[in-house]
Amino acid sequence: MNTKYLTKSSLIAAIYIILVLIQIPMGNLAFGPIQLRFAEGLTLLPFVEQAAIPGLFAGCLVSNLILASYSSFGLIDILGGSLVTLIAAYLTSKMPNKFAAALPPIILNGLIVSIWVSYFTKVPYWITVLGISGGEIASVALFGTIVLSAYDKMKNHLEKQ
Repeated sequence: MNTKYLTKSSLIAAIYIILVLIQIPMGNLAFGPIQLRFAEGLTLLPFVEQAAIPGLFAGCLVSNLILASYSSFGLIDILGGSLVTLIAAYLTSKMPNKFAAALPPIILNGLIVSIWVSYFTKVPYWITVLGISGGEIASVALFGTIVLSAYDKMKNHLEKQ
């Protein structure tokens, strides 16, 4: 790991944390059985940037630590949610195209995070899966596309200098 890699990773973590924090007033729309999170748009970054893998993990971990005082999900969300993000980021980095790259965060968050969210909210599991997966699809498709586009433009601009 070099300084450039660590800087990119840290910036991605910081952006993830900020995007989560600005959504705290949205309550259950961002952190309950429906999770439309702006920060999840960053989950496509590992497809084009390896430093995003630890960056997303660190950002999710710190965000979940902060959110522990706002939710009743506790340690399982802090550790489990962060590990799901790490695994999804790694798998995203191995995908052949950006459409396939969207699948790991959508599928893993939808199926795994729904386990404890359903348990703590008492919302049936499959309804929670639909809510979290739907939020992930929207976040990744809308915000993720914007993030990848901005990343490509910024990278191209920096390469020309």
